[in-house]
Amino acid sequence: MASTASVYKNSSKREYVLTDEQRNEYRRISLDSRLAKSSAELGLSSSAHHINTPKLDPCSLMEQLEQNKLRCLSLFSGGGGLDLGFDRAGYEHVASYELIPICKETLKLNRPKWKVFGGVHEGDVTKIDWNIYQDAIDVIHGGPPCQPFSIAGEQKGIDDERNMWGEFIRAVNTIRPSAFVAENVLGILNPKFDSFVQIYILDKLQDYTITKFEMNAADYGVPQIRRRVFFVGFKKVNDFNKFNIPKATYNADHFLSQKKMPSLFDSELPRTLGVRAALGLPEIGFDNLAPTIRSAFTGKRNTTSILNSSAGQKSWGDMEIWPNGVQLDRVKASKFPAKNDHFRLSVQDVALLQGFPESWKFAGAVYQVLGQIGNSVAPPVAYQVAKHVAAALSPHSALSQPSMSPLMRVAG
Repeated sequence: MASTASVYKNSSKREYVLTDEQRNEYRRISLDSRLAKSSAELGLSSSAHHINTPKLDPCSLMEQLEQNKLRCLSLFSGGGGLDLGFDRAGYEHVASYELIPICKETLKLNRPKWKVFGGVHEGDVTKIDWNIYQDAIDVIHGGPPCQPFSIAGEQKGIDDERNMWGEFIRAVNTIRPSAFVAENVLGILNPKFDSFVQIYILDKLQDYTITKFEMNAADYGVPQIRRRVFFVGFKKVNDFNKFNIPKATYNADHFLSQKKMPSLFDSELPRTLGVRAALGLPEIGFDNLAPTIRSAFTGKRNTTSILNSSAGQKSWGDMEIWPNGVQLDRVKASKFPAKNDHFRLSVQDVALLQGFPESWKFAGAVYQVLGQIGNSVAPPVAYQVAKHVAAALSPHSALSQPSMSPLMRVAG
């Protein structure tokens, strides 16, 4: 999903229809949860579990690189997934633009010296004159709001008022950076959007040669099934020819029901940890990747759930982890018994499952934090893209050798 929860043009007014049966079930679950939480806060229940010490450090998935002298501009920055990935890949941060104020607080909390423009008065990209950044930016990156192409967003594409691809393209065509990186949900590859992609993205970027490709966060050590699409464009054809689509750095095939054909390369990769192992939970004889974490900014109500589907509920249940009622910290989570004595998540746990290190702090209430996490690009994935873009733009990098497999050139 793109890096910002779109609140452009009153998108929060979208209605969701529930049956009486569904409404009553949600009320029952909510009541049970409130009663259990009250008991925990009053000390009437014993701790449900020990405070966990995670085994996975996401920083190990994205080693801090030396400064590469490339300057980047972030659009639709959200909770900072792309920003952090590019930062650890050695880029100089020039500025971030994000409409949601709490996201600005998060970025400033972690990088006080960064220039961050947030809220309707500063962060609305529709109001920015991008000429101020001409000759000052090497790479623009961002995730235009993905709701127009997601199933949850009803896949209205060009007819969705939240579609911001035009604004991302306006920034690129005005600033004319050496390269750009745009991220979106897998739904944008649906054949129903082929004409949209061609007419409203590729044809609008005639000065760039572009490749589009899919990445799954689990292939880069993130313990989550999270498939996303990247559009990467270069102003110079020679730079494009040096760009390699990032190969998997971890092997997650042992968790997948449909195995890929094994290869010598894959067998040499370290294995992606499952959720329980990554969080440092006791072994129960079963572990798995997390289902795709949803954004708590979507839907009718402010929610503290990361549950994305009924299939996801079964997966979480099999791991004996409760995906609802996420708590602000691990101490509070440990004191709040979950259904069936399953492990209750904290926001730090959810952030880790998205690839954010413990050092990256989030501002806001729990639902706002989960909204930022669920809308973010997994930082280790952003890091791999950023690293390979830098290699293509550098004449001396070992990564910038021509790819053994041809890239799909789709514009230019």
